[in-house]
Amino acid sequence: MRKFKDYMIRKRYSPRTIEAYSSLVSSFISVLKNNNPAGLTDDDIGRYITKFYVQAGHSRSYQNQAINALKMYYRTEFNREIGTQVSLRPKREHKLPNVLSPEEIRAILNSFSNSKHKTIFFLIYSGGLRISEVVSLKITDIDSKRGIIRIRNSKGAKDREVPLSKKALEQLRTYYKAYQPKEFLFEGQFGGPYSTRSIQALFRKSLLKCGIKKSATVHTLRHSYATHLLENGTDLRIIQELLGHKSSKTTEIYTHVSQQTKQKIPNPLDQLDL
Repeated sequence: MRKFKDYMIRKRYSPRTIEAYSSLVSSFISVLKNNNPAGLTDDDIGRYITKFYVQAGHSRSYQNQAINALKMYYRTEFNREIGTQVSLRPKREHKLPNVLSPEEIRAILNSFSNSKHKTIFFLIYSGGLRISEVVSLKITDIDSKRGIIRIRNSKGAKDREVPLSKKALEQLRTYYKAYQPKEFLFEGQFGGPYSTRSIQALFRKSLLKCGIKKSATVHTLRHSYATHLLENGTDLRIIQELLGHKSSKTTEIYTHVSQQTKQKIPNPLDQLDL
């Protein structure tokens, strides 16, 4: 395990990823008891994944996270690639993301009376931020003169910049005067970054308050941001850069949910002289 953790630290994996991967591998080793992990075949590892992740009802994304952790563990500890003889990964789902309409976004943002809460959601939607990115923001990451938000060491250990909306900046100034944060832009009650769980709970309450029954999470705001940009004519390549996607294929999913794109397709019924 030491080589495994040292490798992740050296490659600048986030503390959150290091903790998650270490926990997943520790669970794997504890199940083996006195058996040597090096002696397991791909079939053995596949049975482990099936029993403890598939049959246990864990999501495909969590299954993939466990597989990624085990692949890295075997690569660093035993210089071995697992999953070459037997496919360990679940079949890929092709689900389209849920998207909120501009009217629903407006209702959600207007539902917050607390300036800190409102500012958090202004920034998440206006910058297409992940929840982990908004809680990691520091005061110095806001460049009001250039109108830029710096996202540091995001997913994939990448930095990027996104535009700072004028309305978000106005709201940010109101919040800053009231709260005077010291280091992190949004700080918890006892210092340090604000809790992601608190943000998720605030979002769920907002959905109830607004009477929105769609299946949505905080991440839905990011999907909505990308879709609304596309519907307003923003080039897909620019959206890819703003979201920090490594592959354009990841961004292309928004072409399938864009209502404006669908509405431009002539319906064959409307072409009939009825």
